[in-house]
Amino acid sequence: MSTSEKDLSRVRNIGISAHIDSGKTTLSERILFYTGRIHKIEEVKGKSGVGATMDSMDLEREKGITIQSAATFCQWKDMWINLIDTPGHVDFTVEVERSLRVLDGAILVLCAVSGVQSQSITVDRQMRRYRVPRIAFINKMDRAGANPFRVCGQLREKLAHNAWLVQIPIGAEDRFQGVIDLLTLKAFYFDGANGEQVRSEDIPSEYLEDATTRRSDLIGALADFDDALAEKFLADEHVSAEEAAKVLRKAVISLKFTPVFVGSAFKNKGVQLLLDAVSDYLPAPDEIENEALDQSKNEERVPLKSDPNAPLVMLAFKLDETRYGQLTFMRIYQGTVKRGDMVTNMTTEKRLKVPRIVRLHADEMEDIESASAGDIVALFGVDCASGDTFTDGAAPLTMASMYVPNPVLSLAIAPKDKTSQTSFSKALNKFTKEDPTFRVSRDEESGETIISGMGELHLEIYVERMRREFNCDAVVGKPQVNFREALTQRAEINYTHKKQSGGSGQFARIIGFMEPLVDAGDKIYEFVDDTVGASIPRQFIPACEKGFVEQLKTGQLIGAQVVGAKIVITDGLHHPVDSNEMAFKTCAMTGFREAYASAKPVVLEPIMKVGVEGPEEFQGTMTGLLSQRRGTIVGSSGNGGYSQIEAEVPLTEMFGFSTDLRSGTQGKGEFTMEFLKYSPVPRNIQEDMVVKYKAKRAAASKE
Repeated sequence: MSTSEKDLSRVRNIGISAHIDSGKTTLSERILFYTGRIHKIEEVKGKSGVGATMDSMDLEREKGITIQSAATFCQWKDMWINLIDTPGHVDFTVEVERSLRVLDGAILVLCAVSGVQSQSITVDRQMRRYRVPRIAFINKMDRAGANPFRVCGQLREKLAHNAWLVQIPIGAEDRFQGVIDLLTLKAFYFDGANGEQVRSEDIPSEYLEDATTRRSDLIGALADFDDALAEKFLADEHVSAEEAAKVLRKAVISLKFTPVFVGSAFKNKGVQLLLDAVSDYLPAPDEIENEALDQSKNEERVPLKSDPNAPLVMLAFKLDETRYGQLTFMRIYQGTVKRGDMVTNMTTEKRLKVPRIVRLHADEMEDIESASAGDIVALFGVDCASGDTFTDGAAPLTMASMYVPNPVLSLAIAPKDKTSQTSFSKALNKFTKEDPTFRVSRDEESGETIISGMGELHLEIYVERMRREFNCDAVVGKPQVNFREALTQRAEINYTHKKQSGGSGQFARIIGFMEPLVDAGDKIYEFVDDTVGASIPRQFIPACEKGFVEQLKTGQLIGAQVVGAKIVITDGLHHPVDSNEMAFKTCAMTGFREAYASAKPVVLEPIMKVGVEGPEEFQGTMTGLLSQRRGTIVGSSGNGGYSQIEAEVPLTEMFGFSTDLRSGTQGKGEFTMEFLKYSPVPRNIQEDMVVKYKAKRAAASKE
């Protein structure tokens, strides 16, 4: 493909995001089929066991879920589409984050029966974070209880979208035949074994009145975005499909309008029209404003131009270890990169050569000589971490990093036999490089290796991948919830550290206070130096901060990390001979420990947002199961005989929930869970935890 300026208008970088089980991967499979990338449709959980093309990992095919975001490119009419299918399961939320970070537009897929579900809300929040224009596709129109009008209403109520149907269905459930396009007022049917022949007809008479009314409402909504269209609408003049489409595109790119399309990917209906909508309404790379940070000017924001001739700026947004070495997914924001070029990693400031550039189709590759602004490609042989910016070295620019949530669950893990130690280390190295939410640490007391992640499934998948990809069986401990500790009130710090052991001793005094940080969010601490004069010499201030930070790692209640603390030093004393960095660091650590109890610390536990769905007859059972687990019900709704309950439940109480839910609902209930916030544990539970921690410490000290 030529990379001249005019071609950019024919490029679309899009992602497909949704709640788990809304049919994202099925939709991706149909898109690949209709664009000629594959010649046979495979189902996600089909009897053939082959699995969908985009689910290239064996585990994905077995479980019928998407774990890693898969990238492909395809051609639809005269459009080049880079497509990323992202996971719906919230344990793999970082895959969605990193995909949305580099995409120009997205398709938000919703189930015509379940509508806006808990993770639809999460995905929508992620799209807003990266300002991604989106179109909505109401899938599964063939299912019993399908109601696109209700789902469109939920888009407005639950997600506050300015959402309007651009298509309405002809029939629903098992009588779903096709769709009516409200702009052209034409009916479309999908013939052939796989719905590959699109047939256009006049609207059936029984739908004409409804379609005309809905078209008028749609034009009225679009009138807010264009004065000329508003005048025509108010004067009751006819607005052509071309005029309306032009304004619709402008409205979508402004992020203030969500057009809604309907269909059934599984029944091969409506997908080609959705591809047309991607071409017509989602932005080209040069219609999106991207910014870099100028490191030489205190991270001043610099707009990037989607110009192949501008200085190169590209972002490594995902890594994948293959048998040929590390594959690095790159989004090129400006400039051109050719095979053999020298590029600079702005994080490490290392220069390196680009040995090979490939376009991706799930797990197949196609070598290319060069790629330029607007492209999403992969590079081989480039050593870097996820989130690194590459340039040609001409300007000190970096891209803003993406949001990475903190892990909430940990497991102790060890290789089953000593001979697997090398494979075990290799696997952990690979996984931490690939996934910023997967962390590895060492428990100093027990000497165990600890892995942390976003949930049980997240860690389970990595243990399984270790077995399959590295032939390394692991022994896994019980899941450990990542508790935190926090201060609830101000406490004074006033400590003098003296040590005399012949020759020069150690002396330091620190005076100050610690208090809870207001609106801490994910912030662990804030350190403020309010000393005046030379009570503590300037060179020892960093040592004070180091001491406090060291002590924040293990709180005094249960040994958990202390978060949301503000530490201020106001005064102190030093000795011209006996004061040094070590003395001030030790003084800070001990001073913090001594004052900690006065700050009335509490233990915080992760609270999960839990969504439970099941037949209405089991609503009481499902509510009861959540209440038993210290759950707070925050909302419930019912539709088509199905009940949806949203609750906030402590993570510690959620182990074994899936088994209880299955047995309580005859296997018909399902749930999703994602991290919401940290909250104080009830006083009686905290007291038990503190007693157990003290007993454990006492036992360890005797050994």
